[in-house]
Amino acid sequence: MKNTVFMSTETTDVHPLLVWIASWTRFPAKELERFLKFATVGAVGAVVDFSVLNLLALGVGWPDLIANACSFTLAVISNFTWNRLWTFPESRRFPLVSQFGSFAAVNVVGLGINTAVLYYGKLFLLHAGLGNALALNGAKAFAILVVLFWNFGANRVSTYRGV
Repeated sequence: MKNTVFMSTETTDVHPLLVWIASWTRFPAKELERFLKFATVGAVGAVVDFSVLNLLALGVGWPDLIANACSFTLAVISNFTWNRLWTFPESRRFPLVSQFGSFAAVNVVGLGINTAVLYYGKLFLLHAGLGNALALNGAKAFAILVVLFWNFGANRVSTYRGV
């Protein structure tokens, strides 16, 4: 049995460029469009994440991992809101609380991945000679990129599986 989440060939209301890219990648055009929207929402979340992280860790002097947990959490709330409204608008037919619970559960794992990548990435970059701010932000950028793929895949098959 085909996994209809990823194997759908439906292309209605999808930009022709995405249909063309999908034909080359074998990734369904509608899912490619959703991934790009998810990544755009994630970029907004990344601005929230970086801003709060830098404010708390570099501005106020909080420990990196506590500042990271706070910044990540605020970004998750932003991402959930915009994904529900724009990326997966059909998902609004599902109860908000249970959907947010599923999204939050996926993101708890994402926070674990993000924290580990941030911690070890910063150590690596500090060892490579970067200053504290560059090492923190470089590690955070890499952590966000890694978690983007986890979050999209896990949320697509759990939080937004019925969409």
